[in-house]
Amino acid sequence: MSWSVVVLPEVYADLTAASDWYEGKLAGLGARFTEEVLQVWASLAINPLLNSKKQPGRNIRWRYPNKFPYKVVYSVEENTKSVVVVAVIHAARHEKALTRRILGN
Repeated sequence: MSWSVVVLPEVYADLTAASDWYEGKLAGLGARFTEEVLQVWASLAINPLLNSKKQPGRNIRWRYPNKFPYKVVYSVEENTKSVVVVAVIHAARHEKALTRRILGN
């Protein structure tokens, strides 16, 4: 049985901003970035617990696209078999930026 994947609206803004930046560097690179992120989202529907990193003490996990330095950050609700994608964020961004996004602070 597959998992339900919900992508928060602000994540689409993250994806668009990063894709536009890559597209500005090289034509077609933004589309490749978007495709890799979409592949991560599809893999979350199959098994969000596989090959993921977990933030200690929280139910926050992330996966990396294959060739781009970004994290797809999500939470897992095992009892409802749902995944909520909360951010697509550059891997070098400080954890405080991620915490503000998750906690809304």
